[in-house]
Amino acid sequence: MAVNIPGIVAVVVFYVAILVIGVIAGRKTSKSTSNEAVLVADRSLGMIVSIFTITATMVGGGYINGSAESAASNGLLQTQAPVGYCFALLIAAFTYAPKMRQGGYITMFDPFQLKYGKKVGAILFIPQFLGDLFWAAATLAALGATISIILDMNATLAIILSAAVAIIYTFLGGLYSVAYTDVIQLIFIAVGLVVAFPFALTNSAVDLSRVSDTYVGTVPVYTLGAYIDTALLCVFGGIPWQALYQRVLACKDLRVAKVSTLVASVFSFSLAVPPVIMGIAGSAADWNATGYEGEIPLPPGMWSFILPLTLNYLTPVGVGIVGIGVVAAAVMSSADSCILSASSVFTKNIYADIIRPKSTEKELMWVLRITVLVVGVLGTLIAIFSNTIYGLYLLCSDLMYVVLFPQLTLVLWMENSNAYGSLTGFVVSLSLRLLSGEPVLGLPPLLKYPFFEEGAGIQLFPFRTFAMLMGTICIVVVSLVTNKLFVDEIIPRKYDVLKCYRQRTCKRRYSVTDFYVHGKENGEPMMALNDEKANEAEKL
Repeated sequence: MAVNIPGIVAVVVFYVAILVIGVIAGRKTSKSTSNEAVLVADRSLGMIVSIFTITATMVGGGYINGSAESAASNGLLQTQAPVGYCFALLIAAFTYAPKMRQGGYITMFDPFQLKYGKKVGAILFIPQFLGDLFWAAATLAALGATISIILDMNATLAIILSAAVAIIYTFLGGLYSVAYTDVIQLIFIAVGLVVAFPFALTNSAVDLSRVSDTYVGTVPVYTLGAYIDTALLCVFGGIPWQALYQRVLACKDLRVAKVSTLVASVFSFSLAVPPVIMGIAGSAADWNATGYEGEIPLPPGMWSFILPLTLNYLTPVGVGIVGIGVVAAAVMSSADSCILSASSVFTKNIYADIIRPKSTEKELMWVLRITVLVVGVLGTLIAIFSNTIYGLYLLCSDLMYVVLFPQLTLVLWMENSNAYGSLTGFVVSLSLRLLSGEPVLGLPPLLKYPFFEEGAGIQLFPFRTFAMLMGTICIVVVSLVTNKLFVDEIIPRKYDVLKCYRQRTCKRRYSVTDFYVHGKENGEPMMALNDEKANEAEKL
């Protein structure tokens, strides 16, 4: 296939436009004297921009390519991610988002460090960091697949160029750049998808009767446990994301945060419909009647390319080129969010709070920028060597569900949760998850649950949910037990190695025990305590 010159020109123009918009938006950051401008856009995002940026963060390359891949290969019933993540945003809009916004935090990990101490809170960043890496990799891999097929361009080169553009404007402008480029990217995604899917569905090579018995898919009874496990993973694993709360915390007020998250959930689900339809159209196509010259029927390894194949061979040339822009926009709208998310937490919660508490605003700005480069490069490398888009897309929520979902829920709503319970729950849930194996990462299952399928090496037991529940129970039980032991001094408080319960009282009007255990100062919420008071309490 000849190189698609018009397509390459269109992609270059699109990338330059996004880069220019990102740089211009980033000027707001350069005029600010606070790092809050970079991390939460000075808490200034209005309703429209908030809706666009939250939706664009969810609707990434992995979202649209992965949905098409799953619908084509396994049917609608097995395509759980779009529905699950829609419900995740709905739940977040009514519960988690208001709680985080009322707290006035800067990152999702602030409540952990305020309640459990800075070092314990930093440990919980590990699954978030890995989740962001897998998410960025899934989106970049989706773009590589699209461009390599439609433009006959090397996939690795496409991934590198796309990552470079996203890294540059995130490097320069922080959340301002990311949020305002999201607006343009989401418009392009919506228009492009709506324009493309009717052409694919009505192409003469597509005969839906070929898939009339299979497009819905099936859920065999013996796989019901694993199916429910994946459904819960998508719903509750879509809640504890720094990228989401970074936007929630950047909203002007609580009302904007709630409404924008709610509307974004509806938009996200709606934008999954066109790629799912194109995936079904691709599975119903007679590829011999198209210009496709590869192996027919499509081998399993080609299903991850079903969306770009459909755009290239089942739509007009112009529509296919628009499709490239759709995927490119979707990739950058999520990749930049992941990169900024991980970089923000490292800069604020690890570098500024632990490594160098006295660091200057300028120093933190450069730490953030360097971290953006590092995270971007790591995500790019994973994308280059991955072989499944949908697998990576699900994997990015895996640790969020198993490890971080119970942690975030209990730190916000269980008043007596403490660092001992948090650490115990972290170790238990993470260990159980790793011992269960992971085919996408090549980890063999060392712990085999009931109904384990030996030949395929697949866990049919809901092992993720089991690990999550075990972690939750550990947090609750250990927190309650240690609280009883130390508060009643059954164990002397000098043995409180994590410094959760201290007898000495600050010179101010609150005790350190109140700060760490009860999270209140004279009846006021814990988050009302500012950093200066927290640092004073930490020293005593």
